[in-house]
Order: sequence, then structure tokens, then C-alpha cells
Amino acid sequence: MKTVNKYSLENISMVKSNNRTAIFLIYLALSLLSKVTFAQNQLISQGTIFEGEPYLAINPLDHSKMVVAWMGFQLGQKVVIKTSRSIDGGISWSVPQWLAHSVSGNTSADVSLAYALNGDLYMSYVDYDDAALSNGAVYFRKSMDNGATWSSPVEVISSTDCPDKYCVDRPWMVVDNTGGPNSGTIYITTMNADQAIPATPPYNPYLTISTDGGTTFQTPRFIDTLGYYSGSSIKQPMPSPAVGADGKFYAMYPAYEPATQGPFAHLFLAHSTTAGINIDHIDAYSGVGSTADPLLKKGAQLIADPSNSAHLAYLYVFNALGDADIYIYESFNSGLNWNAPMRINQDATSNGKQQDLVWADFDTDGDLVVCWRDRRTGAGNDYAQPTQIYARIRWKDSVNFSNEFQISDAIAPHQAVLEGAGNDFMNVKFVNDTIYAVWGDVRSGSLKIYLNRYAAITGTSELFEVASELLPVLNIYPNPTQDIINWQKEIVADSYVIYSTNGTIIKECFELKENSISVKHLPNGNYYLVLKNKKTTLVASFKKI
Repeated sequence: MKTVNKYSLENISMVKSNNRTAIFLIYLALSLLSKVTFAQNQLISQGTIFEGEPYLAINPLDHSKMVVAWMGFQLGQKVVIKTSRSIDGGISWSVPQWLAHSVSGNTSADVSLAYALNGDLYMSYVDYDDAALSNGAVYFRKSMDNGATWSSPVEVISSTDCPDKYCVDRPWMVVDNTGGPNSGTIYITTMNADQAIPATPPYNPYLTISTDGGTTFQTPRFIDTLGYYSGSSIKQPMPSPAVGADGKFYAMYPAYEPATQGPFAHLFLAHSTTAGINIDHIDAYSGVGSTADPLLKKGAQLIADPSNSAHLAYLYVFNALGDADIYIYESFNSGLNWNAPMRINQDATSNGKQQDLVWADFDTDGDLVVCWRDRRTGAGNDYAQPTQIYARIRWKDSVNFSNEFQISDAIAPHQAVLEGAGNDFMNVKFVNDTIYAVWGDVRSGSLKIYLNRYAAITGTSELFEVASELLPVLNIYPNPTQDIINWQKEIVADSYVIYSTNGTIIKECFELKENSISVKHLPNGNYYLVLKNKKTTLVASFKKI
């Protein structure tokens, strides 16, 4: 999550819905794991379940140990945070475990992970009432055994800390592992949530800090300040945090306050050498522009080079040449000045093909990888196209990026589940010249978590399914639909249930006799259809227009 190129206020806003429950299917997955290739998926677990928005952490003391966390549906629990761990470099994965809600009836979202220097693993995530907004908070947990067990949750920041703001969305977490005077400090940033009951402007990016390994967290504070306010126009000014090689804390956030800060949108860089006690600001960019499809996942990322304390990189989605592309914007003097933005994807410019879902990481020696979701193979130019995960590398001793290469094969067909909240980010780690990329896609019929291990030197690649399930195929047509949905004649079901995207039962029937039903009465939006008979349950998403 600038000085030269024209930039979009819409893109700069990095709008992100926190209605994560918008993506779940219907019953419990039993296990995970299996090694697959681009040509074949070897499914071991059974069940039908949504698995989305993954985050990956790799143990700095033992790179064969890694943990993936994500949000997924759990029977009777709505959406929960799930984790799985590997002790063999990602070849095999443990049966996933899920974390109980802090308040019964809540839903969870937005998990992030980070290891400390001693090998302890930290987690932050949101747990909230997605219906009435009666409660909501960011929580912190710790694992001292590489994700096998987790501590009880510690409240980091609550919606009661920011009345009428609901400042618990997208809790990105970074840890100072530099060994310097602030080493061990945990930084968690948040923003106002996009909910049916909107936050009261002005809108702010938030920061809270722990200096005791997550036992306690300081009272949350605004990252923005006079002259550098995010303003009243960008409803979700998402800050993207990073810690430099010298222990300096950074957070980039968007702003638009024309009455006091000029007519253009800005990117402000907050920075602190005192573990957040004192925060200074830099106007990193100001300008205007436009973005493409509103469904695109445009969250930006700030990262710091562990081999060069002055080197920062900012990755974002930007429509400068007629369609959404991936750009990198870099500073080599701690954010004081920034190079001209560089387009990363190498498909033809202005071809209408849209890229999004960007994520990047530095290796410890300064090598850089950038990954994104690409639509160049699709027949159309909109969001609803088959996708692939692409990447480029820039080695420490080079000024140029490598040619792009595929992390995944083609992922088709598109499903409506990708259009709502969820699947809004992927994650990548670059360790000892090996890329570990993790993302959610629908290649097997529902949204699941995949991990690719790519050896950058040899160009060899292996794809693993972290959260898999055997999915009976239910094809709904037409989809999207205005009034009727149909499914295959060979499927015999006794009953059906239509669920809204937050888990509410909209309609059910226990004497189904046809292979079609009317949905004309439904409001426009995304839904799930569940068909059942005595032997099986089939699930598919559809869109009412």
C-alpha cells in the first residue's frame, strides 16, 4: 500500500470494504494441503468453503517453517480467521485451525502476520459485528510454536476508541526487527471502515504501538496532523506501514483536503525515529488522474529495503495509459524525493487489459519482487475476465527489472464472488532468492488459497493448494440473471437455500421439483444458492441484476 505522474484521487483513496462476510459458502472444510502443478490439482480435503485474503509469514530462524492465515467460513461461526502451517518449505500443510470470535455472533477479517527476531509469530485481525456494528475491534495474538497454538486475543484498538468513526479496518502490522534502539516495537495501522452506517468525517489513518511484545498496546492516535490531514473526502484513507533498515517507522496514506491543502490529492509519508512518540510528515505526491473499473482491487503497499535504510518503494494500481497497470514509485533518500513512477507489467500499453491485486517484497540483500493479478488473456476488457498471477524481479545489482513471468496458469472462469469485498489482496515473501506467493482464486469452482514456490535463479516453479476442497460442480445460468436461474438437468436436489453475502437466509424451499427457480424478487446483488439432497450439498454463487 510523488512528484511526477498524474495520479487518481479514486486510486489514491484505496477504498476497501470491510464487509468481508460477503464471501462465504456453506459448510466446513475438513483438511488442506497438497502439492499440485499447473496441469493438475490434487485435492485431498473435502467440503465447500470460502477461503480468501491470505497472509504469509516465514520464520527468520528457519525458512522451512511458514504459516498462512486467511479468512474463511466456519459452520455456525460466520467468517473466522484460519491458519495452516508448513515445516517443509510449503510442500505440505497442516489441517487448518480456526480462531474463536471475541464476541459471539461476530465475523472476522483482515488478518496480517509478522515474525519477531526470536521466532515468535504475531497476528492482527478484525473481529466485529457486521450487522448492527454494536462492537468491533482489532485483536492481537501470539504464537511461540510457529502457529501450532495461539495466545488469547489482546485488544489493540476498539470502535469505542473512535466514536462514530469505526476505525478498525485493515489492521496492517509491521515489526521492528532491526536490532536498533526500538527493536521489537510492533506497529499496527488502521483506517475508518466502509459500512452501511458511514463514519463521521473527517477521516483519519490511525496508529497503535506495543513495546512489550504485544502484551499491551498504547492508546491509538491519528497518523495525520495539521497540514497533513487526510481530509473529509477520502472515506478510507488506508495507511501502509513499513520499518526501514535503520528502525525508522514509515506509513504512506492518501489525502484530499482542497480547502486547506490545495486542489490536488496527496500521498503523505509519516515517519518516526522515536517509535511513534514524535511523527513528522513529507508530501510525497500531489496530482490528479483517473482510474478504471471500480471493482479492481487497488490497495497500495509501502515496503522498505532491508539492505538500504534510505530505500523505500510504493506499489499501486494506476490508470495512466488507458487501463489499470501496476506501478512502482521509489525513494532513495528516506522519502524526501521520489523517482518517476515506473510501469511494471509488460503487456501492450492502452490495450484495455486491467491489472490489480499488487504485492511486493524485498529479499534481505535488496532483491525485489513485484506480483500482481493480470487479465491480458481475457477476451474482454472488464474486471470479469480470466486472470493469472504475474511477477517481475529486480536484482540488487541491477537497475532494471527482469522480464515478467507467470506465477500461476490461467484461472478461469471468473466468478461473481471476486466482485465483492474479499480477495482484495495477495501476499508474497522473497527469501534466499525464492519467491513464495500466496493468493485466492476460483480455478476449482470456489475461492481457495494457493501458494507458489518459485526459485528465481533456476526459474522452477511449484504450485501448492493451501486450503483446498473437493467441489461438486454446480453451474448456474444465466449468471448474472434478472429473474430466473437454472442448473444442470442431471443434478437432482430436494431443497434449496438462498443466502445473502453476509449469511442471512433469503429464501428456502424443502420440496424442490424443478431445476430452476425465480429470483426476480431479490434486490440486485450477489448471493449463494445451496442445493441439497440426501447425499450431497452443492453451492454456487450468482449475481442478480
